[in-house]
Amino acid sequence: MTGTGWLPPALLAVPLLGALGLVVLPHVLRPVLRAYGLVLSGVTLALAALLVAMFDYGRPASPQFELDVPWIPGLGLRLHLGIDGISLPLVALTALLTFLCFGYLSWGRARAGEFLSARPRALVFTLLVLEVGMIGTFLALDLLLFFVFFEIVLVPMYFLIGIWGGEGRRAASIKFILYTLLGSVVMLLGLLLVWAQTGTLDIEALAAAHGSGMARSVQILAFVAIGIGLAVKTPMWPLHTWLPDAHTEAPTTGSVLLAGVLLKMGTYGFARIAIPVLPEGALAVAPWLGAFAVVGIVYGALACLAQRDLKRMIAYSSVGHMGFVLLGFATLTPTGINGALFANVAHGLITGLLFFLAGAIKDRYHTADMTALGGGLLVTLPRLGSVLTFAAIASLGLPGLAGFWGEMLALLGAFQPADGLPRGLFLTYMVIGGLGAVLTAAYFLVMLSRVTHGRPPPLPAARLTATVAHRDVRPYELLAWTPLVALILLFGLWPGLLLTLTTPAVQTLLGALP
Repeated sequence: MTGTGWLPPALLAVPLLGALGLVVLPHVLRPVLRAYGLVLSGVTLALAALLVAMFDYGRPASPQFELDVPWIPGLGLRLHLGIDGISLPLVALTALLTFLCFGYLSWGRARAGEFLSARPRALVFTLLVLEVGMIGTFLALDLLLFFVFFEIVLVPMYFLIGIWGGEGRRAASIKFILYTLLGSVVMLLGLLLVWAQTGTLDIEALAAAHGSGMARSVQILAFVAIGIGLAVKTPMWPLHTWLPDAHTEAPTTGSVLLAGVLLKMGTYGFARIAIPVLPEGALAVAPWLGAFAVVGIVYGALACLAQRDLKRMIAYSSVGHMGFVLLGFATLTPTGINGALFANVAHGLITGLLFFLAGAIKDRYHTADMTALGGGLLVTLPRLGSVLTFAAIASLGLPGLAGFWGEMLALLGAFQPADGLPRGLFLTYMVIGGLGAVLTAAYFLVMLSRVTHGRPPPLPAARLTATVAHRDVRPYELLAWTPLVALILLFGLWPGLLLTLTTPAVQTLLGALP
């Protein structure tokens, strides 16, 4: 363990010990539940900020803060944690979004009362365990350890949807767990195949080996198996059908973490494991991955145009945005993969903000149906309508905001894919992806015309006096949303903050490719 190797386990220990505290001392902690989760997630965020501050930006391609100790000696398994330029932004994003979700519950008395009235201790416990799994996935440098953390998140998210979700929560949570578990079984088979062929589970060693010791056919088979498991979590068309129901029925905090972090776990696996460990498999499967990606981009956009429910529309938009991420990976170029990693972070910020806003609208109007809302949000709630407009414009990829760079770089990577990939085919993917970007702008503009523009519908006098006053952006909402707005602007105006961090790591990753 290096001198700073205590930081990764500390990031995991704080929420884990906090969750155990709720089991051991339930009666002692019950009166302070509102602050308990906020403090613990705040400490985790502070540790993540320390990680960002202490990170050696002169060598972002090398794992730092490493912890490598025996885990299960009899099987040769090790507890290997570390962080590099690819995982650092995602660890920070996870800690930030979790803290903001706890803040959203803790600062908002009315909102917290609605959530915490049903099993408050269980809710805080669930969110803390979820944070352990999310952060652990991005820290793991061992294949089995990665799989363990990858799976840990399924149980708390299942209960988050199934207990605190909407009317269709049971069906949505069952669909979520079945899809993701089946995908995980296939991925585990792929990981075991890699282990059987190489004799190691260490991700660093496997990436440095550049696929040596594995025949091309074995690499293709392993890449397909691992890729299917990752694609379900991403989600990639046509393995996406669990996502709209899960997002629609999940509570606001569940939707924010599902879109902001859990979807990134699948795409992160392509960059951390599938591409560098199985380079020949990646080269063989890339054209198919690109095809599924662009179909998802267009399908997601068309599905959004057909939606009436605001949360469901945002959920389908994630299918399209993750299509751009997968297209970037499929190009196997520094430009495309940098675009994919940038889009990962940008999507987490923007879509997290969009789901916060959708939850706020549903709180006030008791519906997310855009037709029922009737428009005029900029008139009745001008601040809320303005933030929604900002988030929608950021998501459609306006230059100067974070959503632009990832999509642009992914399309640029498709213009000149890696050697060995059919350029004509990828040029076709670029054109289809560009069409998808236009459709993305279309469905967000349609949404804004339905929700924010026009005259507000008349309300009954009793409801008008009881609910319209003081319904615009509340202080706790402003505190939760402001960091996301600021980061969307920062990365949109200064993309080099992320690109200088990921570029050396991507170049090292692509050293595995012939």
